Amino acid sequence: MRVIVCGAGQVGEAIARQLAGEGIDVTVVDISPEQAQRIDETYDVRGMQGHASHPEVLQRAGTTDADMLIAVTRTDEVNMVACQVAYSLFKVRRRIARVRHPGYLAPNWRGLFASDQLPIDVLISPEVEVADAIARRLRTPGAFDTVALADGRVQLLGVACSSETCAMLGRPLADLPQMLPGVGVMVMAIIRDGKAFVPHGRDTIERNDQLYLVAPPAQTAQIIAFFAQAVRQASRIVIVGGGNVGFNLARQLTGSGSAIDIKLIERNRTRAEMVSSELGNAVVVLNGDALDKALLLEASVNTAETIVAVTDDDETNIFASVLAKREGCGRAIALVNKSAYEPILTALGVDAVVDPSAITISTILRHVRPRAVAALYTLREDFGEVIETQALPDSRLVKKPLNKVGLPAGMMIGAVVRGEEVLFPTGAFQVTPDDRVIAIVTYDALRKAEDILAGA
Repeated sequence: MRVIVCGAGQVGEAIARQLAGEGIDVTVVDISPEQAQRIDETYDVRGMQGHASHPEVLQRAGTTDADMLIAVTRTDEVNMVACQVAYSLFKVRRRIARVRHPGYLAPNWRGLFASDQLPIDVLISPEVEVADAIARRLRTPGAFDTVALADGRVQLLGVACSSETCAMLGRPLADLPQMLPGVGVMVMAIIRDGKAFVPHGRDTIERNDQLYLVAPPAQTAQIIAFFAQAVRQASRIVIVGGGNVGFNLARQLTGSGSAIDIKLIERNRTRAEMVSSELGNAVVVLNGDALDKALLLEASVNTAETIVAVTDDDETNIFASVLAKREGCGRAIALVNKSAYEPILTALGVDAVVDPSAITISTILRHVRPRAVAALYTLREDFGEVIETQALPDSRLVKKPLNKVGLPAGMMIGAVVRGEEVLFPTGAFQVTPDDRVIAIVTYDALRKAEDILAGA
């Protein structure tokens, strides 16, 4: 498989690195000669300098023989034209573009991207995706991460075991069924001291572990209360940042039908006025610096259940969260791009971190994986993915019970959806054709897992 990645920014670099690690032939095109050279010298990919939408540049990049083009430059128009050129001149079968400006994404203009217009197969809008992810977390208080799988029949939850009273502390995961009788749950990954691993039944849970688990949505509140603590859904929220993420989040929350008191802080006066005009009386918009204590108090952070800091500056998001928590805000969610900050955020009091690159990468990888993969969520760029896939009739997965299939060490089947029923398999369980399988796969085990799922 050959993939052309347009743009060597944070997302383009991560996509190229991931695909190259899977043995895929990747060429990265970037307008900056320094960026192109760096990625060429650092990873097992070809880095090339040039304007990503120019036909001659794409030809030199090998687009004539490419199976897919992924356009994630910083400019929407370059991404769109690159897809058009790849389709019209080079007949590239699959084209993915990152498009940020909301004007291109309005429902009444979606015909623009039809195959006979601007032929883009998959549109990725990071700001909308990030706003969706935050809204999901707000609907599931007590979890630092949440993703719906299998048409909402299964919930992937991230839960932090920070309470000294957690009943599972020091106990092996094999005890979980007797500790939560009648509850369907499977712990699929543990993050401990910044390192993630796929656990076994003998592994114990330690304080401050972060768990990723799957469960039916109806039981998530009970599970969160068991591992962490019961948290009431927020009815008073302060949003810091009126950019596309903050604006989309506020619009989602006001349209949810719930009675939520929302205040939004935006530093740029012109942007604040536009957001206020668009959202109307549903949101109180304050113009000013979110690091100004007086403004935070005017936004009533001292009585808010949650602050969501989503400006385009990591430091502002972190420190606004810290200041709000010190004034009495119950919970802080911060958008953070720099992974170097991750080890200190919990100590600073940030309850949940949103990584926009990871969300975008998950979305893109879902369309790179085999078509049987219906959903994909990247847990950590250096660790692995939770995938939802359909069990194929000729795959090894359906030939034997799970304990005899030969699953690689980095793969675990967490849940199986059969019709309307959600099952949590043991070793003797046998998957049947057309089951929807929720699995975690580390990147070390990805090739072997794909062979098992595809029937190779």
